[in-house]
Amino acid sequence: MIDEEITLKKLEVFLAFMRLQSLGKVAEELGQSTVSVHRALHTLEEGLHCPLFRREGRNLAPLPAAYVFAKHAQRAVEETEEGVRKAREMAGVAGARMKIGSLYSLTLRCIPQLLMGLKLRRPELQIDLTLGSNQELLRSLAEGRLDAIVIGLQAAIEDPQLLAVPLFEDEVRLAAPQGSPYAGREHVDLRELRDEKFITLGGGFVTSDSFDHAFQQAGYVPETVMRVGDIFSLINLVGGGMGYSLLPGRVAGFSSRVDLIPLDARYASRQTITLLVSRSRERDPNVLALAAECRMYGTRTDVLPG
Repeated sequence: MIDEEITLKKLEVFLAFMRLQSLGKVAEELGQSTVSVHRALHTLEEGLHCPLFRREGRNLAPLPAAYVFAKHAQRAVEETEEGVRKAREMAGVAGARMKIGSLYSLTLRCIPQLLMGLKLRRPELQIDLTLGSNQELLRSLAEGRLDAIVIGLQAAIEDPQLLAVPLFEDEVRLAAPQGSPYAGREHVDLRELRDEKFITLGGGFVTSDSFDHAFQQAGYVPETVMRVGDIFSLINLVGGGMGYSLLPGRVAGFSSRVDLIPLDARYASRQTITLLVSRSRERDPNVLALAAECRMYGTRTDVLPG
């Protein structure tokens, strides 16, 4: 049975002393006092029930037993460190790989900049990026299949299990093909579009929720001729003249064939782009680095949102 006085911390002190052969140097390296170092070595001897050192003036000289014990202690510490690393990797904590989820609409500027910044902070980190709807990404986060997600929220999330870091706020606008009757307007009254045909995203996307919210404010249900599963198809269909839609301002750079026209303030619908992670992971170094990049992105003024 291993005596309770034998701890990994004491083994680390012991191994540092065997390497440096000086109480003062060990204390400096480990950020402890020489008294603490000496006490750790003395209690380790007590736990082993055999002497490891003899006193030589104010210092200690290792006995043969210390050299024998050091070989095994070194292996014990290395094996424990390897076990800790593998356990953290298995749990997805501070591992060498991070799984991040995001919306398709954030891949023009926001996500590339966040990932580049994250790689600068943690060069050894391998990143897996998953794109999907709000609904899919939230489910994957809850089930532990993703470590972090960057999505759009219409309201602050009320989940004590999640840590939220807002990046920026985006405004939903009327998406119209170039040359439409509404081109060039400062804003559009949605009630003028009662007779127009619309295309929207399927359920589960934050932009689909924004679409429904805006038309609730306008007081009618628009004629929806098509629902699609991704924002790129929607943008192309609008640009091709198949109908109108409501899209966030961050997609403006995806197509030159689509005009994004502000809505009248009465129908305003906004999305807050937000990083979400489990609170149980908030001290994970990988999560801390990503959160820092998100906060930096939110304070920058030299880039367009999204």
